[in-house]
Amino acid sequence: MTILGDLLSTIFERRYLAAALDKPDSRSMEELITALVGATGEITGLSAANHILKRYQAMDDAEKLSFFRHLASDMNIDPDKVRNTLDAYEKNPSKQSYRAFMTAVEPDRQELIRRLNQTPGATEILVRMRADLLALGKDDPTLQALDQDFRHLFVSWFNRGFLVLRPISWESPAHILEKIIAYESVHEIASWEDLRHRLVPDDRRCFAFFHPTMPDEPLIFVEVALTGDIPGSIQDLLTDEREIIAADAAKTAVFYSISNCQAGLAGISFGNSLIKQVASDLAAELPGLRSFVTLSPIPGLTKWLDAENIAFEGVDTKQLRVLAAYYLMSAKRSDGQPLDPVARFHLGNGAMIHAVHAVADTSPKGRAQSAGVMVNYLYDLPKVAQNHERFATTQEVAASGEIRNLNAVAKKQDLQRPEPEQESA
Repeated sequence: MTILGDLLSTIFERRYLAAALDKPDSRSMEELITALVGATGEITGLSAANHILKRYQAMDDAEKLSFFRHLASDMNIDPDKVRNTLDAYEKNPSKQSYRAFMTAVEPDRQELIRRLNQTPGATEILVRMRADLLALGKDDPTLQALDQDFRHLFVSWFNRGFLVLRPISWESPAHILEKIIAYESVHEIASWEDLRHRLVPDDRRCFAFFHPTMPDEPLIFVEVALTGDIPGSIQDLLTDEREIIAADAAKTAVFYSISNCQAGLAGISFGNSLIKQVASDLAAELPGLRSFVTLSPIPGLTKWLDAENIAFEGVDTKQLRVLAAYYLMSAKRSDGQPLDPVARFHLGNGAMIHAVHAVADTSPKGRAQSAGVMVNYLYDLPKVAQNHERFATTQEVAASGEIRNLNAVAKKQDLQRPEPEQESA
């Protein structure tokens, strides 16, 4: 009878909850927000959250912007309260004074986002909400502060412990495959047949991270080619006319495309964990693998060359490789980090710059962003942690002897930004 009673209780609770969520609510959005943050009952809170999310999804951009500005201004911290509680904690450190300070420094909108997330299916909506915020509020400092609250919560909700690694194959559900085609951001997948060539052969793999609350939405995925040697051309790697090899005959795993799928998770890093997990899994599956490398674009190369007034049109392939090596090793931001975003990512993961290749990406995009040059980043698994530590602490760029030699050649050519011309008096 206890089991039957529990079952009947669950059924009645779900029916009551469904009825409460579907019940119309005439309160304004601001009133619903206040009610949700102050709710003490589970059903009343879920009902308010459900109405807020439904109304948000029906808003146009102007209404969304108004919603975000309400959260940014009316649900912000109280600076005076923060100062007073901090003073109280400094004078008398205790559990109570610390709790008061922590309550003061957390804006009410963080609790609002948490409570919204208690609604079934809310996580995916909140991710899309942050994507809207990033698009609509990129030039508004107050909205950028609101984004920090989203990011703070998402870092916890989407940490590695919650992520599930799943292989993507030709047998994966069609709605997942459609999203792989849509989200591919490095090398366009032109058709279903093109996707088939990347998934079906024995020397091809694809893996994606998913979150339990978003089982039908990949967060990030990586495409892998199993090869004999380290490749130097994306067109050779992806051509339909290549010779397919058996997976257990491969010596190299090539990560040739990594695509983030959710704009609302910008700044939440998954790639580091993804590459290392996939490399570990492949090493266990295929003990014959000796090298784990990328074949990566250099998206900032031509922009940097233009900014430096360095002519690169018509130069030979050796000089292109010299320019690319210098850019990757020596072109820095003001904080000492490499200019190139892909370089920052892989070097920060503990990879090393292994080789650069001219005429490696002849697509219009490849020519436009990097004059057709591509780079291999090598993940030497026993040295990844050491490389990461050196890069993080001293910004030392790990690179092969070949890359260091090319960089030295560039320095002899004095590839520096020219001094601006002085205006005549």
